[in-house]
Amino acid sequence: MEKGNHTSASEFILLGLSSRPERQQLISGLFLVLYLVGAAGNLLIILAVGSSSPLHTPMYLFLSHLSLVDFGFLSATVPKMLVNVWTQTQSIPYGGCLAQIYFCILLANMDNFLLTAMAYDRYVAICHPLHYATMLSPRVCALLLGSSWLLASLHSLLHTLLMARLEFCAGTAIPYFFCDLLPLLRLSCSSTRLNQLVILLVGGLIVLGPFLGVLVSYVHIVSAVLEVPSARGRRKAVSTCGPHLTVVILFYGTIAGVYLSPSPSRSAGRDSLASVMYMVVTPALNPFIYCLRNEDTKGALRKLVSGKASSHRL
Repeated sequence: MEKGNHTSASEFILLGLSSRPERQQLISGLFLVLYLVGAAGNLLIILAVGSSSPLHTPMYLFLSHLSLVDFGFLSATVPKMLVNVWTQTQSIPYGGCLAQIYFCILLANMDNFLLTAMAYDRYVAICHPLHYATMLSPRVCALLLGSSWLLASLHSLLHTLLMARLEFCAGTAIPYFFCDLLPLLRLSCSSTRLNQLVILLVGGLIVLGPFLGVLVSYVHIVSAVLEVPSARGRRKAVSTCGPHLTVVILFYGTIAGVYLSPSPSRSAGRDSLASVMYMVVTPALNPFIYCLRNEDTKGALRKLVSGKASSHRL
């Protein structure tokens, strides 16, 4: 196609999860519940960790950042989807689409890095408890968090700038409820080789490196737990790792389902449903996964809620 026939899209059409209006209304109601529950749960964890001095440890510092990221995940996509359904429009401006891409990649990277940092925290706590204060000192935690945010920001900016240089002339309908890299690349009439190369090399390294870090950490953790003589000690170690391991499986499992499955076996509908898992369902469930298995977090939340209730009565 000649360059003169290329057009720059001013907006895109988000088709959502169903073509039937009645199903869209039902789905929007479910998404609203998930958003409210997930947002409240993640914000409560942030407040509980911030207000409880016993939780001012590396483990809960990483958890509060994970809750912040999960709140961002929910807020980056769900409100726009709800507005589109309620106003019976499906459009999103070009700039808004690029903004969604930037924040979704940023937050996905941060989820990835934070899960690795939390795995390292559990590894140090179980395998090197006497060196915990030095191996995870405030300086080390600040370095881990700062470098994670910086690397995630640069990576998401790189993808956003590469996407901004593309032209779109093959339609503007996206079979998702939000703007994502893969469906946008399919719509472009420009060469996407550089975009795909960056996704494969840079994105692959950013996902594979932390995942291997999680895997190595848990290999050492399992070896250490098997050497614990008492059953009570083993149960305690497992209980501290259980919530994190559950979130790891949910996160990497859905990512693998979208990006690592063979292309012929993939469909837009399947990819869209998988994206719902890691963009909406997992961020909404994470607060409950951590709180239901963690007595310290539950205790801090009870104090927070009871303290607010007492202040209202006064």
